[in-house]
Amino acid sequence: MTIEAIKKDESVSRVFWRFAIPSVAAMLINGLYQIIDGIFVGHYVGYAGLAGINMAWPIIATIMGFGILAGMGAGSLISMARGAGDTPQAQRVLNTTIGLLLLFSALSIPIVLFYGYELLQLQGASGDSLKHGFDYINIFSYAAPFAIMAAAMPILVRNDDSPKVATVLTILGAVLNIGLDYLYLGILGQGLQGAAIATAISQSIVVMLGLIYFFTPMAKIRITKLSIEIKSAIEICKLGSSSLMMFAYFSFVIALHNLLLMKYGSEIHVGAFAIIGYIATLYYLFAEGIASGMQPPVSYDYGNQRPERVKQTVALASKVILISGVATVILLNLFPEFFISLFAAQDEALLSATVEGLRLHLSMLFLDGFLFLASVYFMAVGKGGKALFVSMGNMLVQFPFLYLAPQWLGVTGVWLAVPLSNLALTLVVAPMLWKDLKELLLPELEMTPAAQTT
Repeated sequence: MTIEAIKKDESVSRVFWRFAIPSVAAMLINGLYQIIDGIFVGHYVGYAGLAGINMAWPIIATIMGFGILAGMGAGSLISMARGAGDTPQAQRVLNTTIGLLLLFSALSIPIVLFYGYELLQLQGASGDSLKHGFDYINIFSYAAPFAIMAAAMPILVRNDDSPKVATVLTILGAVLNIGLDYLYLGILGQGLQGAAIATAISQSIVVMLGLIYFFTPMAKIRITKLSIEIKSAIEICKLGSSSLMMFAYFSFVIALHNLLLMKYGSEIHVGAFAIIGYIATLYYLFAEGIASGMQPPVSYDYGNQRPERVKQTVALASKVILISGVATVILLNLFPEFFISLFAAQDEALLSATVEGLRLHLSMLFLDGFLFLASVYFMAVGKGGKALFVSMGNMLVQFPFLYLAPQWLGVTGVWLAVPLSNLALTLVVAPMLWKDLKELLLPELEMTPAAQTT
């Protein structure tokens, strides 16, 4: 999809969906790894396995964040260099990125290997949840390089003007993961060790094929040598650092929830939290896809001084995100057992805890999507300070609620902390967004004949 679709002056709705649909599809495909593991672990290992993988996930996500850092930072630099016609610079950035990925990979192995067990214990892991979590982390420690490079590879390929190849790589990895999960968990019964092996193999194949791509005639730029150019490396890390921080933040929030649920509840509640997270991920990915698809037309129309189209695009994206979010909450409240059954076999204690948590924790799910949309809007119109306020506010406002609510309400307080924080932040962000859009339209209103005669 190119910017030509916007230049043709097509309807706002048509342009929006042209960008949004591929973006949503890409987001959902990228999220399949995590969801697939959850389905197989829930059915073949049980709630202790779900608790274990949920405690392993903050460690895994943080490590993967370094791959996203390299991919996002390098992707921007490569695209800018190619846009400026500076192919040699794009080449140097690619070579440096591969070197950085190898460096991050080398550092990740000893960190996870020697500190993985303690990091699980810091989240309150004990008994079966600790055993299962360590089973996963123990395998992951050796396969961490594949996780890092698999996170970066599709981004690098996409920024080499090969979005279809990048999509094929992602789909292939997800399909392989499904088959291998069934083999190692369903047939061989290897538990979380099997889940980790399945993910490692599928990611290693994605990495191998991604590297091969950069040696083929399809590639616009190619890997020529392994080196780290300090200047390029610094720029890559600068541009990609916000992505790493987001991964680190989400990892910390998940770890904090795990700790509080173990303190005020039990392994069953952590297992329930894992299921709720998998279910919510489907909406999060959809909302992120809609917001990301909104960005190109908003940026273009803002730069082209067409504020009315900007407002219409933001309004349409907001309606889609809010209506789909409210519909999701209604469906989850009407048919909780159906959605939970996708991730767990019949277990009355787990079902009861998950139904309660799902109804409380996801009660304001639609506001998550709105807050992400607001952040993307401010980035799209070059107001990075406001975008940072929304992103940082989303992080920081949760901590007081997570600290206070469980002390007053126990496990119920843990479930309610995020929806309450989302509501509080939305009461600030919604007027801020409305005011910005209103100010955007003022110059246009002043130019109308009616305004000029007053």
